[in-house]
Amino acid sequence: MVGYPKQTLPPFSTRTLAGESGMVSDRVRNRMIQEQLVNRGIQDQQVLKAMREIPRHQFVSEALAELAYQESNLPIGEGQTLSLPYTVARMTEALTLTGEEEVLEIGTGSGYQTAVLSRLCRRVYTIERHASLGDAARRRLRTMGYHNVVYRVGDGSMGWPDPRKFDRILVTAGAPVTPESLANQLAEGGFLVVPEGSMTTQSLVRWHRGAGGMVREILGTCRFVPLVGAEGWREGRS
Repeated sequence: MVGYPKQTLPPFSTRTLAGESGMVSDRVRNRMIQEQLVNRGIQDQQVLKAMREIPRHQFVSEALAELAYQESNLPIGEGQTLSLPYTVARMTEALTLTGEEEVLEIGTGSGYQTAVLSRLCRRVYTIERHASLGDAARRRLRTMGYHNVVYRVGDGSMGWPDPRKFDRILVTAGAPVTPESLANQLAEGGFLVVPEGSMTTQSLVRWHRGAGGMVREILGTCRFVPLVGAEGWREGRS
């Protein structure tokens, strides 16, 4: 696989962000890390560092900024949500990133998960079904200095439109089963993390492609908005 130079991203200040939100401080972020992540078993120090430094409140509306570090899903428009901090950390940790991977993300959303991934891998390819969310995330992340991200608007259930393999694939919406197109784009030795199940409750599944084929592992239960698309849930189906 042809690689890209690893991006050097600007560090984010851990000082009080009163000038940005009026309510967010490093104390609040550190409490989120300790209480919601470390105390619940997140151990990957690079994941913890990224989430400690990334200003999560900048990925929601100003009216919701004070809630950004609490243990709650937050609306971002188009019926989509910003996942719990623990969910973002758990899924990212499950990818076992080393910094050299090319990662496919299905569901750009606000761009927060994208930002976490981009600090931990070589390059992120991200697809968002809603153009308004995808465009807003692209502008936000570029303004913040993330330049190792490739954006597309389209049906993420069918994978990246150009034929290629990815070292890691992360799906941020619940699918009835793992889409075959995504499994086919996973490189040998790679991991695919996807919520599988009903519209309301899923299991967090990690697939590993080894020399003998695909191995499935259930990591726990979760709840995501549905993955809508040709290989996901059909539009309007409940």
